[in-house]
Amino acid sequence: MTAKTLRERVRAEMTEEIRAIARRHLAIDGANLSLRAVARDAGLVPSALYRYFASRDALLTALIIEAYEALAEAVEAAEATVPRADLGGRWLAVCRAVRAWGLDNPAEYALIYGSPVPGYVAPEATMSPASRVLLTLSGILFNGSDAGQRAVSPARPLPEAVREDLARLMNHWPGEQPQVQEPSSLEAYLAMALTLWTHLFGLVGFEVFGRLNTLIDAREEYFDHQARVMADLAGLTAPTEGTDGDTAPA
Repeated sequence: MTAKTLRERVRAEMTEEIRAIARRHLAIDGANLSLRAVARDAGLVPSALYRYFASRDALLTALIIEAYEALAEAVEAAEATVPRADLGGRWLAVCRAVRAWGLDNPAEYALIYGSPVPGYVAPEATMSPASRVLLTLSGILFNGSDAGQRAVSPARPLPEAVREDLARLMNHWPGEQPQVQEPSSLEAYLAMALTLWTHLFGLVGFEVFGRLNTLIDAREEYFDHQARVMADLAGLTAPTEGTDGDTAPA
């Protein structure tokens, strides 16, 4: 092993150790990370920490990207286990995966979906990992159009300014843009995806942050019911019985 390779390996191991320590501090102190405390636990003087992360914001960005990617990987893995034609089953798998990850990783969930960190502005590097879950659930809706499911149509006409925003977002769609049935437009499908996305993460956030305490005891049953309500809203075939992935028409 060359000296350069050894240095790179040591740096990679030290970088990962710093991230692990920072994650532990997230669980205790929230996103208000103290670089001095992280450096102390890593056995470094504070100035040495800057060899690995240029600032607190750089360390936060690394943790944010890591959290988004971990959530997306859990969602994509769960969704991939369901047959492609079972749109409702894929949707329910996405919902359950988001909930399970949030409950298992409340500190990381709070970092990416909780209160904004004062003074922190997320860089463009966070946009791609942050969009992966939205792209997954959007893909299910577009697949529904391909399969001849009920076309997505907003309950109210979209304001022109919102249509322009959605058209701009579709310009950033990775790869070839999906084709949908008329008269629904790409913007209508993306608008529905955003509606489901905000409903889903609002629902998970309420549970992760304790907003359902003293209100709902049957959390899993309530969550699955809401997930099916969302699937109905989008015109998907939703599972109606059980929690083991078996599906039936809603």
